Order: sequence, then C-alpha cells, then structure tokens
Amino acid sequence: MNYQFHAATDPGRARDNNEDSVAFDEESLVAVLADGMGGYNAGEIASGMATAFIKSELSRWLIEAGVLAQPKEIRRAMEICVDNANLAIYNSANANPAFAGMGTTLVLCVFKDERLLVGHIGDSRCYRIRSGAMEQITKDHSLLQEQIDAGLITAEQATVSPIKNLVTRALGVEQSVMLEVNEFPVEAGDLYLMCSDGLSDMVSDEVIARITGQGSGLDQVADHLVAVANENGGKDNISVVMIAAKETAERKGFIARLLGK
Repeated sequence: MNYQFHAATDPGRARDNNEDSVAFDEESLVAVLADGMGGYNAGEIASGMATAFIKSELSRWLIEAGVLAQPKEIRRAMEICVDNANLAIYNSANANPAFAGMGTTLVLCVFKDERLLVGHIGDSRCYRIRSGAMEQITKDHSLLQEQIDAGLITAEQATVSPIKNLVTRALGVEQSVMLEVNEFPVEAGDLYLMCSDGLSDMVSDEVIARITGQGSGLDQVADHLVAVANENGGKDNISVVMIAAKETAERKGFIARLLGK
C-alpha cells in the first residue's frame, strides 16, 4: 500500500493564536494532531510538545523496528510514547506557573502495510471515507458523548449543546492518561481525515463527506475544509491531516496481469 499525507492548520477567525499542532512522517507512516488548551499561549506549548515528541520518538522506533514490527508491538510503542509525552507536558505545567493547567487532545495514526492503528485522547477525531461513505472511527472522550451514550440527549441536540467542548480525557493534565487504541484494515482508495473540533464543530459530517468525496488532491480538499469552517464562523483553530491509501504500482501491475489486461 502507498500512502500520501497532507496537513493544514489555520487559527480561524475568532482567535489570534493557533493552539493546534499537526505533524506527520512519510517514512514511518505516522501522523499526529493535537488541540491544545490552557492559559495564555500554554495550549500551543502543550500541543506542540505532544506532536513533536510523539512524531520523533515513535517514528524513530518504527524505522528501527522495520518490517518486523507487529501490531501488538506498535500499539505498545504508541502507548509508551504517549505516556512519556504526557509526563513531559505535566511536568512542564507544574514547573512553570504560566503553563499551569495546560493540556491537549490527541489523535495519532500509524499505518503498517494494510493496517491502521488509531490512538486518541479527547475530542479530536479520525474519519474514514471509503467508497463514498464516511465513518467516524474514533469516539470522543467528552461529557457530551457520555450524555449521548446514556441516552440523555440525541445527536441532533448535541450539535447545539453548551457543553460541546468539555473533554473527559486530555494529555498532560494528570500524571497518567489512557490512550484508546483501535485497529482497522485499510483498503486501496481509502481516505482518512484527522481533525480538531475547530472543523467538526463548524462543518457537519454531511458537508465534510461531500467535500472529501469530490476527488480533488489532498491539498485542495484540506484547504476547502478549512475555508468552509471559516465561512461558518471559524470560532476555533482548524486543523486537518489527510491520508490517502493507494495500491502500489507493482500490485496494480500484478492484478492487471491476473486479469489479462
């Protein structure tokens, strides 16, 4: 499988600074997105620490492990890198009064052959677009999601809830945090969208699905998503990471030969 990556981030129209951070490494097939929170500029410190640390440490491990790395080992490596990033942010917040209370959401994708491991903390999301159908493959760690799960409110009511941004899990806020990790099969033609709530709060799933299904390049789709979020108010920072999965040229040629084409 061949993977293509593209990332875009924008402060939006209501904030002067950007507390989101995105990073990816095409060699190790790692992508990280974080949405920071905290006092003045502290959120961008937390998110920047998270993406830089996790991308660097996890990419190094994956490259060293090479083809021998199994999903179980990759999952453990993800957990260790996130634990270390969490502790680094937590210690920085406690050592510097200006950073007190800072933390960040996180969504982390690792592609290995035809498998995807997704880890997340908080309400930053990952969607999969396959054969024209879009599915959210992460579940928000938020008070709002807990209310939906408990049947207290409907998904429609959730879109206008005043507690939309209250997360129940964040990186760097406590000495330890649980990374939720799930594994999915990847198919050629899949498109994966990682995003902060600056996109998902401003643009409906239906509109996101329509834009991502237009068949344009990853850069054009990402820019279009950011533009629509801003047109709808841009009330928060907006970040997206897009990953397209395509068959390698060798596999395409092999299948063509099998079919006699």
